[in-house]
Amino acid sequence: MVTAAQIRAARALLGWSQQELADKAIVSVNAINRLEREQVDSKMSTFSAVERALQRAGVEFISAAEKGEGVRFVRADRKR
Repeated sequence: MVTAAQIRAARALLGWSQQELADKAIVSVNAINRLEREQVDSKMSTFSAVERALQRAGVEFISAAEKGEGVRFVRADRKR
């Protein structure tokens, strides 16, 4: 599962605002804000929607077990 730090980093990598990510993931901007601040336990469906939206934009999530937790830009999916 992706972390709040990875979501913030991925959004910064893409130059997206919280509103843009919310629009692409079809969730509320308040949900993105809470998720990124780890303020409350977000629904798994929210995490999944956000992760899919970022992956469609070309972000790859790197797990801590691989090479240290992070994100990188791989490619943008042409089906946006």
